[in-house]
Amino acid sequence: MFSRTENFSQYIRLYPVVTVLLALNILVALIGYIPGIGNQVYFSGMGINFLIAEGEWWRLFTPMFLHAGFSHLLFNMFSLFVFGPELEKIAGKARFLTVYLLAGIFGNIATYFLQPLDYASVGASGAIFGIFGAFGALVYYTKHILPQLRQIILPIIVIGVVMTFLQPNINVTAHITGLIVGFLIGLSYFHPKRIISWKKR
Repeated sequence: MFSRTENFSQYIRLYPVVTVLLALNILVALIGYIPGIGNQVYFSGMGINFLIAEGEWWRLFTPMFLHAGFSHLLFNMFSLFVFGPELEKIAGKARFLTVYLLAGIFGNIATYFLQPLDYASVGASGAIFGIFGAFGALVYYTKHILPQLRQIILPIIVIGVVMTFLQPNINVTAHITGLIVGFLIGLSYFHPKRIISWKKR
């Protein structure tokens, strides 16, 4: 289910939303290496709580497209590359984008309210955990129909949550909030009656 066998052109055609998100994150990361401009883009977009409190509300959105180094970018984009397509295929383009963006934004909002004013963060992890949460909702509804999905997703969610608390410099608030938001949206999207209505359309 999560093994990617498509070639480059097939991937772009089948999963346009995931492709655009991957491209945006990679493009912003590349811009970060341009002398002068890179640092300005990074510090203008990162989530800094005291600047949000002063009215810079775009910082609740822009941190989703910034990353603290190559390994941070690689982990998040690999997760999006592997797990995003299946959710986009099941839920559709608009619903997938809704899960991704709302999980990321609410993760940043929770970070603003629950972390100190001097707290700063970047990363798409809240949105990525939103994808996992949405799959968790799908598992909830299909546990007897798709046991293989449960066998894959539940360990990933458990490992992700455990590593969130074990690793240093992790925005725990964004991870957990993103997971919860993705799950709640998924409960609405993947209700059997709603899926039947999609097929009728």
